[in-house]
Amino acid sequence: MEDSINKKYPGNYEKRKQLRLEKEKPVLEAFWSWLDQQKPVRNTRLDKAVNYVLNRRDIVETYLEDGRCSFTNNLSENAIRPFAVGRKNWLFSSSVDGANASAVVYTMVEMAKAHGLNIYGYLKFLLENRPSKNMTDEQLAELAPWSEKLQSIKNRM
Repeated sequence: MEDSINKKYPGNYEKRKQLRLEKEKPVLEAFWSWLDQQKPVRNTRLDKAVNYVLNRRDIVETYLEDGRCSFTNNLSENAIRPFAVGRKNWLFSSSVDGANASAVVYTMVEMAKAHGLNIYGYLKFLLENRPSKNMTDEQLAELAPWSEKLQSIKNRM
């Protein structure tokens, strides 16, 4: 259901919210009702799982009220996958500074991806406009992937 709503109304968050409340909320209500009827043996894995989800009902239903939210955390999982895959390689970073630098670069790359920027172009832009300790907050904000300045050159990157 969620996939068809997202594909049919990409970017129309109000419509997504409306359809979620119409179509998905009843399914969730039936799920909560079913869970309430379950009587698993106490202190078993099933008992813990049922109680875990019941205690987080409000959190689970959050996505219904905001069309921008996703039911899954797939975007986040996919964003950190390259970092998780490379983690074993970094066990032997020669210094803490090197490990920190690696984390900074991965963050910049993922932020560029998330904002639809060409990664090479964004990194080149950052290197050409090197941030320094003497920059004002406004100047630093212009280097962020969501800045107006970058949006205007987005297609040229």
